[in-house]
Amino acid sequence: MAAAVIYWSGTGNTEKMAKAVAEGAGVEAVSVSDLKGDIAAFDAIALGSPAMGDEVLEESEFEPFFAGIEGKISGKKIALFGSYDWGDGQWMRTWEDRVKAAGAELINGAGIISNLEPSDDILAQCKELGKALVG
Repeated sequence: MAAAVIYWSGTGNTEKMAKAVAEGAGVEAVSVSDLKGDIAAFDAIALGSPAMGDEVLEESEFEPFFAGIEGKISGKKIALFGSYDWGDGQWMRTWEDRVKAAGAELINGAGIISNLEPSDDILAQCKELGKALVG
């Protein structure tokens, strides 16, 4: 199974989560700006983005990327993760709904979120998410 871990991180918090997911999946994490190739080549994809502004995905790079692949993820296994500073996680619930509406299988039924820097427990959950992605 071809898997990918793709993320955007401004402070490094989501990047730490991405690296833990990638470790669990046995792949390398790649920032969205460094992604090469076609998303269609992957059967399973972990996506990471922090919440920004009014609890939305990062708007300059990640949201345009996700909007561009949204119509191509039907039937794929998708895992979501990201960090936030304030709010109640609405951005993740909205993102989960978008993934399900696109016809993808959301791993674990929900994304993993971390308030600011991920704790050891959150990083352990991310590693398990990576294992579930490729399992």
